[in-house]
Amino acid sequence: MNRSIPCVLMRAGTSRGPFFLREWLPDGDEARDQALIGAIGASDPLQLDGLGGGSTLNSKVAIVSRSSQPDCDIDYLFAQVGVGHRSVDTRPNCGNMLSGVAPFAIEQGLVAAQNGTTSVRVYNVNTRSRIDVVVRTPGNRVTYEGDARIDGVAGTAAPILLNFLDAWGAVTGQVFPTGKRIDLIDGIEVTCIDAAMPLMIVRAADLGVTGAEKPAALDANAALLERLESLRLEAGRRMGLGDVSNSVIPKPVLVNAGTSRDSITSRYFTPRKCHASHAVTGAIGVASAFALPGTVASGIAREPGQHGLIVLHPAGQIDVQVELAGRAEAATVERAALVRTARKIMQGELHLPDYVFPRSEEQGASSSGFARKSLTIIVPTRAGGGNDTMARIIASRLGPVLGQEVVVDNRAGANGAIASEYVAGASPDGHTLMFGYVGTHAMNPALQTVGYDPVRDFEPVGLVGSSSTLMVSHPEKGASDLQALIARLRAAPRSFSYASAGDGTPPHFAAELFQLSSGTSMASATYEGAAPAIADTVSGRSQIMFPSLFTAYPFIKAGRLHALAVAGPKRLEAFPAVPTLAELGVPGVDVAQWYGLFAPAGTPASSIQRLNQALNEVLADPEVVERFESQGAKVEAGPPTALRQRVNDDLSRWQAVVAEGALAAQEAPVPVLD
Repeated sequence: MNRSIPCVLMRAGTSRGPFFLREWLPDGDEARDQALIGAIGASDPLQLDGLGGGSTLNSKVAIVSRSSQPDCDIDYLFAQVGVGHRSVDTRPNCGNMLSGVAPFAIEQGLVAAQNGTTSVRVYNVNTRSRIDVVVRTPGNRVTYEGDARIDGVAGTAAPILLNFLDAWGAVTGQVFPTGKRIDLIDGIEVTCIDAAMPLMIVRAADLGVTGAEKPAALDANAALLERLESLRLEAGRRMGLGDVSNSVIPKPVLVNAGTSRDSITSRYFTPRKCHASHAVTGAIGVASAFALPGTVASGIAREPGQHGLIVLHPAGQIDVQVELAGRAEAATVERAALVRTARKIMQGELHLPDYVFPRSEEQGASSSGFARKSLTIIVPTRAGGGNDTMARIIASRLGPVLGQEVVVDNRAGANGAIASEYVAGASPDGHTLMFGYVGTHAMNPALQTVGYDPVRDFEPVGLVGSSSTLMVSHPEKGASDLQALIARLRAAPRSFSYASAGDGTPPHFAAELFQLSSGTSMASATYEGAAPAIADTVSGRSQIMFPSLFTAYPFIKAGRLHALAVAGPKRLEAFPAVPTLAELGVPGVDVAQWYGLFAPAGTPASSIQRLNQALNEVLADPEVVERFESQGAKVEAGPPTALRQRVNDDLSRWQAVVAEGALAAQEAPVPVLD
């Protein structure tokens, strides 16, 4: 595997990312995706080890090749790379990155430049649609210098015209996939439209906002995000996209009247966070719904022909030229065009890290050999949370003991099910382990149907440790004590929101048990892991959380969170003045968290034994014990049988809790991405 590959880094529209010729990347989708993860530095939330910028807007990749389509010049495959977790998604599209594709292709010799301007027909592989792109090429060379200005980007540059030819219905097969221009979902009128990007458009006023708010204000409105996501999930089903809880499409959009008859105000979500400006493909969809009659976004009646429309967004506006055919209900959008700009930032050689290719090394190694092949620990949560921190402490000490490289791979999503299913299906050769915990192996399987069996699909390696659960609140936006919180919630239900790390995780179960026992109701917001959940609790976006002591300890010590109570049978040594919930009159909330290493079922007993011995040696290290205890966790070493017994006991316990409390019937919390 070549670890050094050519790369061009470009700012394209209001996005930024590396551009590659397909031939520069490894063969095969899996190897290609690992290379992209290494290029962006996806494993780190700050993306310090790659070209990413810690945001989805600059964790994007464009892959370009000569077109396989007879009427197109080049193929463009867009890839959205994860932020803080190793994932590559080629289902969505990005019109901003598209604006850099034609200049890149011309400079790489895929298309001959003409004198003046060069038109390039691009085939977007993601959406199977064609786009004509016009680039300025004076003297048969691409120029990035010009006087075009787009909102969200400093300065001016050469205009790049994007003319979308057949993006309507590109993903679902229909412009209006539900067969209607307006659907009624939970009492709210929405328009489900597939125009360059599948969208669910809602009138802002119908959800109690103006649609002119700043993104931060909308992001802080937990109730709005909860309602919007609930609508989006149903819209995805009606659009034929299936379960979209782990997909970024359809994108939800809030619209309101613009400042003129040709403008519309839009707030575009990605989907669980408001875009700082607006996606290009999203602007095409919004402009199409604005131009066509009978949608929630419809403007004035328009005659056939070209119309210059404006999509107003938080950073300015996007001008879209829409061509209509037909009138009234027979009206259709034939094409849409808009102007973007791009700039080449640098071109050179990109060095990929070895750790993103854990499975490509030494394929001939034996199933029990540990010397030459790396060991990967899959963590089911995003980087930065308690689970991830523990896993990295263990991994850093396990490598020297085993005499091999040990890497941590964060595969967050579906409340731990993505990581669990991945490990359950991995080769049982002793080189893939899972840092599982009570959520993945007891709570989540008890709450809902998952694609793995927490008992049959895994070989326990050994317990790692445990941590108590606390009820914490924001010191200013939360409650000063439990009695005040309960009184407020009984007087004004859902006046506080709680953050959880996902359905079937300890923070979720603890919050649900608390509400059942106290007779209260809180709004909910679900995050992909404890790290973003507690971050938003610290910021005050959510006011209450039930994190592990390991996760909450540094924030409580720093005064950024207030400990209300212990969700367990006894007080904690770290905070002896904090009472238990039972002491305060709320019994039955006992949520202990434990962590352990698991291998795929069928892993040889000899491998399990060696891994267990190495793990217990690491857990006996005084420095590891001190690091755990300094953050409120307790080391728990032991044989594989002890972990198996813990799984069996807790799985039975939480199945009974779900049945008795009817937790599975509770309204699902809202997924939130940062």
